[in-house]
Amino acid sequence: MPRLSYFQSPLLLGFERFERLLDTVAKSANDGYPPYNIEQLTDDRLRITLAVAGFSVEELSAVVEDNQLIISGEQAEAPGRDFLHRGIAARQFQRSFVLAEGMKVAGANLDNGLLHLELEQPEPNHAIEKIHITVAA
Repeated sequence: MPRLSYFQSPLLLGFERFERLLDTVAKSANDGYPPYNIEQLTDDRLRITLAVAGFSVEELSAVVEDNQLIISGEQAEAPGRDFLHRGIAARQFQRSFVLAEGMKVAGANLDNGLLHLELEQPEPNHAIEKIHITVAA
């Protein structure tokens, strides 16, 4: 059975990219690790906080690619350690967030096992463009 799309209307032109973004969000929403918070600081500022206990700053990465914030972590296995019980797994993760057009990451810091990423969204540009209409010959 074909998947029903919200963007099949002939009145919605050029929204294929948004449909792909929604698919990406739906796929990444199922993974619960690492847990995170999103806070609204002001009208144009957000903070994403991820619980990344056990990761050093060298083991974490945050990049923005095509309006997608990708945060990943990979812990190196400690060689020569002999565990009698291993309840704390050394695991890698990748968490993605889709950013609105124009949204920028203003900074990131690691504090007591929490990775904080500050995001800014500039005021939207409300432009009006007059379209010149010509007469066909």
